[in-house]
Amino acid sequence: MPIDMKSAPRIGSPKRRQIIFDLARFDRKITLKHRILFSEKLAILLETGVPLHSSLDMLYHQEENPHVKRLLEVILRDVSAGESFSNAIAKHPQLFSSSYVNLIAASEKGGFMPQILEQLITMDNKTDAMRSKLISTMFYPTFLILFSIAVVIFVLTVIFPKFTELFAAIEDQLPFTTLILMGMSDLLREHWISITTGFAFLIFLFVKWLAKSEGKEFFDRKKLTLPVIKDIFIQAYMVQIMRVMGLSLANGVSIVDTLSSCRDVVKNSVIRHFIAKLSKNVTEGQGLSSGFKEAEFIPAMLASMIHTGETAGNLPTVMQRVADHYENDLTKKLTNVSKLVEPFMLLIMGILVGLIVSSLILPIFKLSRAVT
Repeated sequence: MPIDMKSAPRIGSPKRRQIIFDLARFDRKITLKHRILFSEKLAILLETGVPLHSSLDMLYHQEENPHVKRLLEVILRDVSAGESFSNAIAKHPQLFSSSYVNLIAASEKGGFMPQILEQLITMDNKTDAMRSKLISTMFYPTFLILFSIAVVIFVLTVIFPKFTELFAAIEDQLPFTTLILMGMSDLLREHWISITTGFAFLIFLFVKWLAKSEGKEFFDRKKLTLPVIKDIFIQAYMVQIMRVMGLSLANGVSIVDTLSSCRDVVKNSVIRHFIAKLSKNVTEGQGLSSGFKEAEFIPAMLASMIHTGETAGNLPTVMQRVADHYENDLTKKLTNVSKLVEPFMLLIMGILVGLIVSSLILPIFKLSRAVT
């Protein structure tokens, strides 16, 4: 049943302001997977000849997720009130990026929205797969580090205190590592409140500094300069940029709007400065390739390919090929990194366990000799 537009809240009314407030909260709970599913359903309906307004109305009444349903309600109201679909979704930037909005706007003018939606679905699926791969690669070593810290704290606060009196008779003969661990055990047990409070305060200061522009820029630069991880982050950013630029330019989006979309896609401040420089070069008539050549972190091969594509007039195709190449290479890199990290972290854990066990076993051996 269509929404009754007579009951729609007027712009500026308290009910309308409440809807906007609710959406500001709900948009944060709607993920990329929700957008992919929405695009897939809308593309199917449009391909079968269902008009846009009817398609949105059907999606609204079939939606079970309350956050997505609330969003669809407002989009449907805006479209019913005469706004274009691109303008309606542009009001929700946390879900619909500017690249998504610009491509939808181009498809509205050209009348090929189902095709654009299919391309957006493909791009979003690839982005989601790459993001999942990055997260899974980082999750295992992070888990091992936290688990190792938890084990060490447990041993120092629970196991070691039980041997303190036993080792008191041979304190002057204890190994250096045992003395250090016993001292750490006493420190943790006697001053755990101060240590926990101080650690929490340091984390608070770190998070607060990281939220500031200088802290964010510091880490954004480190991502592009530290060995090993810089190649991973640079390739990940280039895949995002090339994918958005290639798809946007191929579908008639202007170069200025395309670059603006890329700035919204990439969250790294250094990359955003780089894209701003590209936009300035384009405005001044210098072209894209000059900006790619000037950036220190851009691989020479990429700058050369952009120059070739710009000269030959097939820049969108070149960008899509570059995105595919870097995505495949990045997948291989992440697989290799995960294979290397696992034995390395297990080795670290083995060293920690061996150090703790030897610090307990060696004094016990000395005590047994003294008794015999």
